[in-house]
Amino acid sequence: MNPSLSTATPLRPQLSATGLLGLALLLGSALALHLGAVQIAPGDWLLWPGGEAPLSGGAHVLWHLRLPRVGLSLAVGAALGLAGCLSQALFRNPMADPGLLGISAGAAAAVALCLTLFAGLQFQLPPAWQIWLLPVAGFAGALGVCWALERLARWLAPGSVSALLLCGLAVQALAFALVGLCSHLATDEQLRALSFWSLGSLAGANGWLLLLMGVALLAVALQARRWAQPLNALALGREQAAHVGVDVQGLRRRSVLGIALLSALAVSACGSIGFIGLMAPHLARQLVGPDLRRLMPCAMLSGALLLLLADTLARTLAVPAEIPVGIFSALLGAPCFLWLLRQSLRHGAVT
Repeated sequence: MNPSLSTATPLRPQLSATGLLGLALLLGSALALHLGAVQIAPGDWLLWPGGEAPLSGGAHVLWHLRLPRVGLSLAVGAALGLAGCLSQALFRNPMADPGLLGISAGAAAAVALCLTLFAGLQFQLPPAWQIWLLPVAGFAGALGVCWALERLARWLAPGSVSALLLCGLAVQALAFALVGLCSHLATDEQLRALSFWSLGSLAGANGWLLLLMGVALLAVALQARRWAQPLNALALGREQAAHVGVDVQGLRRRSVLGIALLSALAVSACGSIGFIGLMAPHLARQLVGPDLRRLMPCAMLSGALLLLLADTLARTLAVPAEIPVGIFSALLGAPCFLWLLRQSLRHGAVT
């Protein structure tokens, strides 16, 4: 690899930033497990769910509700942070985020169809399967958009990242039109359910969903480590990257697949949550610089911390009611993103 592609970001600041984010995650997770409508006694932490004695109310809430929810918020936040980092590197655009390809819109369209035109399907399923209907529909819609994008991009301009981006905008517009049609045809109850899903919620967290999200995140993160240096080269331009031995076509295909998988799972698990995938890479870039080998892990930690904070506020500020987490992610994300953008403009990182 060309030596000019290596970065001079010092190792000590990178380790310090990662360590601080990790410590903040540990403290934030402990606080999130403790806060809520039900008080957690110190003894509740010592009761194991698999024991013979029945769990108390606080222990049941801790092990079966809060722990899966906190874990899912960390996994989804990390997935969105990594997907945003890959999106900005692939499109060479600091304003890119996972929703730019229309994946979230595709999931929303599938959920809207499921809630309105196929509303009776839920009651025909066994009770244990009914809670999986919307996540599976959202995942199928997101993957359907990814397949359509790949086919359209190959047909219009094979290998062009710009064509892929424009196709994503077109598919996104079609998906939102379908959501609008379903909203127009929906009953009041269906419209409320669709609105609640579109604003995002982690209330449906469970152990199986957390396991699925964690395995997928680990698999993509391990692969993304191998893509970091080629994506660093791609930042110099397609021709320059090809000259140093980067398979640009293959890199684009693998990166899009990773972004699609992470975004599809995140959206299907908790609905549409904005600003995390856009803001986490910018926050990480301020801490460790632009080298993707250091930026990706830091973006994952930043995304996990941001979503954990947003979800903790969403479920504690109006107890016993719960505010959709997407509202807090936007309230937290928009001002912070403007500040980060100002910092980037001052340092010439964004033009």
